[in-house]
Amino acid sequence: MWNTNTLWFEISIVTIFYLLGNIFLGHFEERSPKWRKLVKYLVTLVIIISLSVFLGRTVALIVLGASLIPVIYVHGIVLPKKGINGWTAEPKSKYYDLRGWDKNIFGTEKNETRSKIN
Repeated sequence: MWNTNTLWFEISIVTIFYLLGNIFLGHFEERSPKWRKLVKYLVTLVIIISLSVFLGRTVALIVLGASLIPVIYVHGIVLPKKGINGWTAEPKSKYYDLRGWDKNIFGTEKNETRSKIN
């Protein structure tokens, strides 16, 4: 019953990676489109399963583990150098500038300027 010698093991490992990533670091992607998050997960899943089928589970899990290196580098080195907390993405204004996102998340400035015009 508890056999880890199937591709479901790789699927569960990739899913756990994304689950933990969304729980602990999901606020870094709060303004990203949902379709992009889904495509990112599916592409990662296809890559890891393909590696597991053609090159073996060890290679697939090494590649999955190595994919954490850029995440650790960005959150531990790049973001703090830019004055952004790598764990909380604060201050939000600096992080939004870095990502190129609009800081006005509620659209209040647009509504205020419209009311001043009218």
